Amino acid sequence: MSFKKTAIRFLGVISLFAFAAAGGQAQSAKQWFHLDLKADTVVGISTDRTYRELLSSRKPTPVVVAVIDGGIDSTHEDLKRVLWTNPKEIPGNGIDDDKNGYVDDIHGWNFIGGRDGRNVQYETAEVTRQYVRLKALYEGRKRADLKPAQQKEYDLFVKTKAEVQKKRQEYQEQYQSISSFYGQFQTVVAALKQALGVSKLDTNILKNPTAGDALVKRQAALLYELMAPQGYGDADDVQNELKRGMEELKARAEYAYNPEYDSRNIVGDKPDDLNDNNYGNPDISGPDPLHGTHVAGIIAADRTNEVGVKGVADQVQIMAIRAVPDGDERDKDVANAIRYAANNGAQIINMSFGKDYSPQRKAVEDAMKYALSKGVLLVHAAGNDSKFLDTTASYPSDKYLDGTPIPNLITVGAIASKEGENLVAPFSNYGRKSVDVFAPGLGIYSTTPGNQYENLSGTSMAAPVVTGIAAVLKSYFPRLTYADLKRIIQQSATVYRTKVLRPESKQLVDFSELSRTGAVVNLYEAVKMAAGEEASGGARKGLN
Repeated sequence: MSFKKTAIRFLGVISLFAFAAAGGQAQSAKQWFHLDLKADTVVGISTDRTYRELLSSRKPTPVVVAVIDGGIDSTHEDLKRVLWTNPKEIPGNGIDDDKNGYVDDIHGWNFIGGRDGRNVQYETAEVTRQYVRLKALYEGRKRADLKPAQQKEYDLFVKTKAEVQKKRQEYQEQYQSISSFYGQFQTVVAALKQALGVSKLDTNILKNPTAGDALVKRQAALLYELMAPQGYGDADDVQNELKRGMEELKARAEYAYNPEYDSRNIVGDKPDDLNDNNYGNPDISGPDPLHGTHVAGIIAADRTNEVGVKGVADQVQIMAIRAVPDGDERDKDVANAIRYAANNGAQIINMSFGKDYSPQRKAVEDAMKYALSKGVLLVHAAGNDSKFLDTTASYPSDKYLDGTPIPNLITVGAIASKEGENLVAPFSNYGRKSVDVFAPGLGIYSTTPGNQYENLSGTSMAAPVVTGIAAVLKSYFPRLTYADLKRIIQQSATVYRTKVLRPESKQLVDFSELSRTGAVVNLYEAVKMAAGEEASGGARKGLN
């Protein structure tokens, strides 16, 4: 799970406190993003209404959607039926039956695993890798003694060294802080359970405690006010999220910003050889598939089995490609993952990851151009740093190196469930020139490993909502091209002419200033537009 632009695991807890303090409003349902604004008063994408009113008489065709992520639990009850299966590969025979270069790639491929079956879980940040590379060249040298061409690299060395040292110290301190808070939270929860005589503290009990003195009731009310806005139903869920947060902060200090750490020997490839694509293994789950499993469920959790949750799309085959560790993904792996998806039939690729440095940027962009030549739509999460992307570097970029827009890429920011000044998720990146649309991304309930389900927050959750919409459009209107999908998603999105809080600030701005469209995606309107164009002959005027 790339920690810079994907859903930081403890983000839900951190934003829980910030958002509640800002006057956030409680979610209406576990899967609120499927609901309809008019009928349910939440800013959902009207999924259920769309199937009921617009698609019941239409016959869908299967669509292959690649999820480039940290792994997917292939045994999950809500996902196993919707996994892509390579029709030309024989499982477990150790032979590359379809001659695509990948042995036993039954449901996808793992570019961060070794041939011996081991897998990368933790990885360094890209800035750490750059620092290590430059340290070997410039440590102990003086800028004045260098040639002008070297001085630029030397300056980058100084910058990356300072950033790595600062980040490592920050995460060590944050780990200690959240550990302390975790202990306090556990103490309060345990005391409330004892005082109220319950084994679980859900929001119903906290809202209306039937026992306890005035202090207990005040503590219960405070806990309720902190949990309800983010859709937490049980205090144990908050404790679990805090625990994950501690683990991730510790990992950042011990691995991501540790110049001595190197996990690439597990893969056994030549990391700087961009022509090398024959590496990895077929394990699509890996050691920690939480993030990818959650993303896949948003897109395509089984809508027919009547268990768990429902994805946005109902005729999707999920191709799992593991390329995103707990740390920054490598450009080489991302480029190979995109090419694998395009070569093996993916029509849409979800990319819920990103980072601040991209030393092999051209390789990724060449892969995106290759996907373009295959007619593949790329859906990318904007990121969770509350950044103004119009002036801040973030990769993959929405533009090529020469500054021209990437035509088959759509970039997605995250919103909460209610209209008003808190509509935009406080962590979401934004930009009038860099973010295309917003989609539900706060308190999103979806699949997690071991047949479990949880709320997670992030633009990582918003991107698969848009991927699901694109998949529905492609499934029910198969002649639509990548350009049509992107255009319809943008043009059918609901424009909100309202003042919202700019992420991580108290400044009210027009929602239109935060993205190209000033709009939130809506499946109902997208399908209605596609059907209207089909009826008017649009599909015969170049939509194929």
